[in-house]
Amino acid sequence: MISLTESAARRIEQLQREQGAGGKLLRLFISTGGCSGLEYGMSFDELKAGDTRMESQGIAFLVDGTTLEKIDGSSVHFDDGLHGKGFEVRNPRAASTCGCGRSFN
Repeated sequence: MISLTESAARRIEQLQREQGAGGKLLRLFISTGGCSGLEYGMSFDELKAGDTRMESQGIAFLVDGTTLEKIDGSSVHFDDGLHGKGFEVRNPRAASTCGCGRSFN
């Protein structure tokens, strides 16, 4: 299970409106890159074979099987404060993370 904080849910709703992504869901994914080996990513997309559809804070989102293996149990937070980082994945499965909070291994 992956959860969204209230601040992340509000920001995702705002981005959906701004980008006109009404028919698409948020996709959480990982890719090779970043300073720690794997990098978190988000986009608006449609359901694909092998996806798991989840919901948190009233927001439905998609995760593929490989990503779910690596981030299951995580929470997604959005920090818009003075020194805010934007979206941050708090992943209990990560062996280490970089300072920016966008990559892990």
